[in-house]
Amino acid sequence: MKSALSAGIDMNRPSVSILTFGCRVNQYESGAIRRALDDSYRIAEEGGDIVVLNGCTVTALADRKARQAARRIRRENPDSLIILIGCLGDAVAAGLARFDEADLIAGNAWKMKIERVIAAALSGRRGTLPPIGFEPLDRELTAGTAGRIRAYLKVQDGCSRACTYCRPRQVRGPSRSKSVKAAVKEAEGLLDSGYPELVLTGINLAEYRPPDGSLPDLVRLLLELPNLRRLRIASINPDGITAELIDPFVGRPRACPHFHIPLQSGDDRILRGMRRGYTASTYREKIELVRDRLPDATFGTDIIVGFPGEDEAAFQATCRLVEEIGFSNLHIFRYSPRPGTEAAGFSGQVEGALKRRRAEELDRIWRAALRTLLDSRVGSTQDLIVEGNRNGEWYGYTRDYLHASFRSDRPVLIGEERSVRITDVDGITLRGEDDERGANGDHAQR
Repeated sequence: MKSALSAGIDMNRPSVSILTFGCRVNQYESGAIRRALDDSYRIAEEGGDIVVLNGCTVTALADRKARQAARRIRRENPDSLIILIGCLGDAVAAGLARFDEADLIAGNAWKMKIERVIAAALSGRRGTLPPIGFEPLDRELTAGTAGRIRAYLKVQDGCSRACTYCRPRQVRGPSRSKSVKAAVKEAEGLLDSGYPELVLTGINLAEYRPPDGSLPDLVRLLLELPNLRRLRIASINPDGITAELIDPFVGRPRACPHFHIPLQSGDDRILRGMRRGYTASTYREKIELVRDRLPDATFGTDIIVGFPGEDEAAFQATCRLVEEIGFSNLHIFRYSPRPGTEAAGFSGQVEGALKRRRAEELDRIWRAALRTLLDSRVGSTQDLIVEGNRNGEWYGYTRDYLHASFRSDRPVLIGEERSVRITDVDGITLRGEDDERGANGDHAQR
């Protein structure tokens, strides 16, 4: 077996690359890994002596992407040590997946002990590290994601629900929460580092139950932080949408009126099969609850097409609901049977070509509804935090999370907030011009 020394690794200060797959929680945790390693290792964007793959296992495609990345690394940097960590690592340990491409495999709980994982790999340890207990979330701290203006703030992990298709529940453990006090302190550090925008995230934010407050309490406290420009909430299940949560968003420009609420299906029979715990009607009620207080709010969602037993009537019910609500962003997943989940053994599995056709049809319906939403913004002035420049145009997101680009004759800084007069729609992007009259001149260049 090749040792770290024979592989040519600089043992005084090895370089580490971190590749992230999957959700915002994984992105947060990669930032925490980077923060933990920053003093002892050289962090490299790619081609590190050690490559940490922060894997996702929510779908077969997610597994495949990590596997493909590992094989590419083997070809391009055959001497690199490859460590697979995270949800996919837990799935391998549980016998739910295989991953022969890594030198060492570790589950989610090892992320907060990443230095021990790397030390084991450097000393020649191979195979899969044994399961360990999760650290309290209050001990997790992220450095954010390099080169971004938006920092994820993870305040919850795990899930107590039992959705029949869901593998993350198997590998993330039971629901647990970061205290409000620890979350606010971590937020202050991220804002002091120059991030103007924070996104609250978790595996199931609706189950955020800290010992010293609630999600609405946390939102209120974060909105008072002096360096904050924007606060968003990442994906939150329908039961987390309450009047108490919406209240802090009313009349506060820092609180962004966009809510990503997973739907998964618009058909009640399929929702029961998924064990989602709500009906299409109660989902509509949550949307109306938000719109009653925030008329201009936008919504994102996740939908699974081709769940076992989904017939044409069930699929069309989903299409109608997507058209009715007019989501600003939509993530479409073709159902992927995951070994170890209940739904993998259900009858009525939908064949692949039909799932693909339904995904394409749903995407067309969504894009038509989105165009109506985007057209309604033409002629308005929208505030963006500038995220970059592409093909001579600056781009960013509006407060309600619509992608927009603009041209400007003035100097523009990344992280600066600019007012943009929307003049046109290009595909799924708003296009406009720098509105000098509305620019506030503040910026947080990173």
